[in-house]
Amino acid sequence: MLPALDDAAAGRWCRAAVAALSEARGRLDDLNVFPVPDGDTGTNLLLTAEAAVEALDAAGDGEPAWTVLARGAVLGARGNSGTILAQVLRGLADALAGAAPADGPAFAAALQGAAVTAYAAVADPAEGTFLTVARAGGEAAVAAVAEGNTDLAEVVRAAADGARVALEATPGQLAVLRDAGVVDAGGAGLCLVLDALVTTVTGVEPARPPLERRDPSAGTGGAAAAHRHHHHGDRDVPHQPPAGPGSEVQYLLADADEADVAHLQTRLAALGDSLVVVGVDTPSGREWNVHVHVADVGAAIEAGIEAGRPYRISVTPLAPVPPAAPVQGTRAVVAIVPSEGLAELFSGEGVFVVTCGPDGVGEDDVLDEVLGSTAAAVVVLPNDPALTPVASRAAVRARELGREVAVVPTRSPVQGLAAIAVADPSRHFGDDVVSMAEAAAATRWAEITVAEQEALTSAGRCRPGDVLGSAEGDVVVIGSDAVTVARELLDRLLSAGGELATLVVGPEAGLGDAACAHLSSAHPTVEVVRYEGGAAGVPLLVGVE
Repeated sequence: MLPALDDAAAGRWCRAAVAALSEARGRLDDLNVFPVPDGDTGTNLLLTAEAAVEALDAAGDGEPAWTVLARGAVLGARGNSGTILAQVLRGLADALAGAAPADGPAFAAALQGAAVTAYAAVADPAEGTFLTVARAGGEAAVAAVAEGNTDLAEVVRAAADGARVALEATPGQLAVLRDAGVVDAGGAGLCLVLDALVTTVTGVEPARPPLERRDPSAGTGGAAAAHRHHHHGDRDVPHQPPAGPGSEVQYLLADADEADVAHLQTRLAALGDSLVVVGVDTPSGREWNVHVHVADVGAAIEAGIEAGRPYRISVTPLAPVPPAAPVQGTRAVVAIVPSEGLAELFSGEGVFVVTCGPDGVGEDDVLDEVLGSTAAAVVVLPNDPALTPVASRAAVRARELGREVAVVPTRSPVQGLAAIAVADPSRHFGDDVVSMAEAAAATRWAEITVAEQEALTSAGRCRPGDVLGSAEGDVVVIGSDAVTVARELLDRLLSAGGELATLVVGPEAGLGDAACAHLSSAHPTVEVVRYEGGAAGVPLLVGVE
């Protein structure tokens, strides 16, 4: 039984809170109410608590643990409830850091003060939320001291019990909780944090009923209201959200003074809701964690730039936009391409395009394009063997959502162009997919690239800066001059015959001119189609049919 909370005990408490939040994360996320059950309150609380512990692990001696925990939580806070939890820790640190180990009365006063500061951090606080539960916990602790129960164990038990009573009352304070049959998710997370404190102080974990959904009509005097109000369980303000699904914008703000931050709060309050701003002192000066739900993401970030230096900016949609229903009898083609030039080329053919960025492309990007086409039947062209698995996984998910999707495993954009050329929506979808796949497979492809490092290839050893001519993915020509390599590559590719050569030229137009001239003189019977806009890393891309 601990008589007082010292720095070591504060650290143990936070570690116990991380363990409790980790175990309950899924249940807390499920309590988070919104139009779709994609809650993140449990995740946000856990990440915030983990950030506090990580800061403590990285800190050296000489700085109070309360200060380090608060700073780590504020700078690592995620989401609305995570940011408010960080403010509670900061409020505790304001009262307890550098002071004697906290006994019962000292902790009760600190907890009540922390709840007050948490209310102050929220632009428009609502009852029935995390804030309500925090205030109830602080008030219960202070009341226990007033009644003569001054032992630390008695105080923390009173705080945890008072918070739990307040949590059970939240459905009666917010209609959205009552209608969904849940308690407030953020408040439930705070109760777990306070229970972890009880365990830390007493060595005995409180016995609590499980966190779960319940009958919405229980204890409400009747059935839920016919008109349901949609509410994000990780929000503590009652404003109606801006038009559209909106986004959660969060960033850290440095190089700003109190006046700048006050002006920022005014601006963000006018732009959206669920505004929470929490400040903390760091070795380099005071910084703030800014959180808001807005429709205009750019304006929220610009407001931060005007106030100071925003960094670690994150933007998260508040709710997924439901995909448009497919239009029966319609078809579309979705192509993955490596450059904006190719994107324009494919788009000009009526194809929906996913352009690879510096970090590649994910199956969510492909799925979004498939669903966004609103077509009932869709062909996906990965145009790169490495992206075929990505396209296939997206296709599986699209089929689960009622789309008919086929992946034609094109290995190069020129094979994708060949497939598009034979697409015929008047054919049966399966027959059309077969025709497109046959056209792609019949297209031999090659490309010119430049070696970035020394390597052993099918054509011998290459060194950085060497020009590489590859056919069907294997290096067949190595040289120092791009034009010479291109000529030899074209000759090899056409040695097996061909009627049509498609050239996609990158930034070096001269290489395309030289390739066309060589085809005209050495292979005069071959029809040549030239396109500009190839990827910067591929000066020349060739397809032969």
